[in-house]
Amino acid sequence: MLAFVLKRIFYGFIVMIGVVTIVFFLFYVLPGDPARMMLDQRENQDQLNLINSKYGFDLPIVKQYFFYLNDLSLISIHSTDLKSFTNIEKKNISFITIFSNEKSKIVFKKPYLRQSFNKTGKSVSSIISEVLFNTIVLAVSAIFIALTIGVFLGVFSAINKDNFIDSFISIISALGMAVPSFFSAILMAWVFGFWLADYTGLSMTGTLYTLDDFGESEDLNIKNLILPSITLGIRPLAVITQLMRNSLIEVMQMDYIRTATAKGLPFKKVIVKHALKNSFNPVITAASGWFASMLAGAVFVEYVFGWNGIGKLVVDSLNQMDLPVLMGCVLVIAVFFVLINIIVDLIYRYLNPKITYS
Repeated sequence: MLAFVLKRIFYGFIVMIGVVTIVFFLFYVLPGDPARMMLDQRENQDQLNLINSKYGFDLPIVKQYFFYLNDLSLISIHSTDLKSFTNIEKKNISFITIFSNEKSKIVFKKPYLRQSFNKTGKSVSSIISEVLFNTIVLAVSAIFIALTIGVFLGVFSAINKDNFIDSFISIISALGMAVPSFFSAILMAWVFGFWLADYTGLSMTGTLYTLDDFGESEDLNIKNLILPSITLGIRPLAVITQLMRNSLIEVMQMDYIRTATAKGLPFKKVIVKHALKNSFNPVITAASGWFASMLAGAVFVEYVFGWNGIGKLVVDSLNQMDLPVLMGCVLVIAVFFVLINIIVDLIYRYLNPKITYS
């Protein structure tokens, strides 16, 4: 097991190197001059030269790439002879010195995602941390709704195979998969946040923490989570329902289920103790993929409901050509994908001990 986990972590590291490389070269060939966009209407040649020198835009792109890898790496080489944006003392980063001489040092530090182009002096890490928790809460709530209701409906549909209940659940699931997220978000916001607002007590927009009337403190507002989490959970709920139904029907036709039934075990016990656990593998696969994509930020849902999450941050950064923030968001999302895939493989082993890791 330990060898498998270490191997997957190594593969995840290789994946992250590939993601960093693709993201860096892709974003740096986008049209537009970041230095000019940062200065806006105040630009002159001296200021442009200063910005290009500060952020390393005047260096060859390959050299910029290796400097970026150096900033992201846990073990980094830093020198007083390098540009200011690669000098950890000037960036006020906590580090532990591994080796040092007069000109350079090798240090252990947390990954440095650099600073925002548009929010002067603000690190990318702090910007992402402000919205990441909101996205995690929204994603966990949505996948919890999808799993609990989807598994129940899938089991109920499989038990009532080929009758009216099964057909009705299948039709509802098909509608849930077919409706686009932006349309369901607008519909949910209008119906429950506007038309029926007097009865539901819900609003069309709002995020997890809201400022009080005096703008002095933030208050936790759980009810703002209800509509976006339900809306975000509709499509995975529909997928999980159908996967659970089909998987359970397939498992119920296996020999060991027939044997358990022939021994006289109650039908409920056969379902819960024997069939249900072995039906979860495709459900876990689908749920992990949906959960990872939710952590990537449900852009339409966050925009419609005014939810301050990482998806909204990605779009805002792209519109403003704030490349460090945009690249930082993509890397954080990639890390979540890698971690979730490792966790899912471990869950497979728990659900089905016959699975071997080679």
